[in-house]
Amino acid sequence: MPALRIIPCLDVKDGRVVKGVNFKSIRDSGDPVDLASTYYSQGADEITLLDITATLEGRLAILETIEQCAEQVFVPLTVGGGVRSTGDVEDFLARGADKVSIGSAAVEDPSLISRVADQFGSQVLVASLDVRKGNTPSGYEITKYGGTQATGVDALEWTERVTGLGAGELLINAMDADGTKMGFDLHLMKLVREATDLPIIASGGAGKLQHFVEAGDGVSDALLAASVFHEGTLTVGEIKSALSEIGAEVRQ
Repeated sequence: MPALRIIPCLDVKDGRVVKGVNFKSIRDSGDPVDLASTYYSQGADEITLLDITATLEGRLAILETIEQCAEQVFVPLTVGGGVRSTGDVEDFLARGADKVSIGSAAVEDPSLISRVADQFGSQVLVASLDVRKGNTPSGYEITKYGGTQATGVDALEWTERVTGLGAGELLINAMDADGTKMGFDLHLMKLVREATDLPIIASGGAGKLQHFVEAGDGVSDALLAASVFHEGTLTVGEIKSALSEIGAEVRQ
């Protein structure tokens, strides 16, 4: 099994990294280029950069920011925000992104996943699933536009569909846990694990070392977090040390 990846996430709004709780009460956390460089130096396995208002505002993520971050980090850079076409993906890759995260646009046009996979390869495509608890067979529902709109689509049904369409990996955003620091939604991650053989990135709720240990113990392939890094609560190195102690393989 590949080494467990630790991925700091930069949620960007108006050119600044921000963080809130359940995508509300947004507060400034710093400059994206500076933070990307800091987390790279700490040993981050990847960096994820998400322009959180691009889709709502009907635009593409800021290309200049992507380019500046790509110049500072030499690990895979995943970028998302406002992607609606293969041309948008091409723009991101041309600016230095290694992978592209697609969420709402895929819900509205599932063929986008297969078109991107066919043109650029599945390894480029991270299907982003914004998931809330809901009245669906699995108890979890797919949302869109940063969790602001319900879709009625069952999360596990969508997991199976995007897997079949050619996604390379899945970013599972547990919206109810986002920013709460109460821990990853392990039940959700285990359900997703049973529904797909793709790598799973767990996101939402990390607040202390134990949360990473719980989610890293065979549940997920990668752990993504924001607040604990931005606030200086934990470093990438501290998380990797804790995971090593339970026998998880991590990149040193």
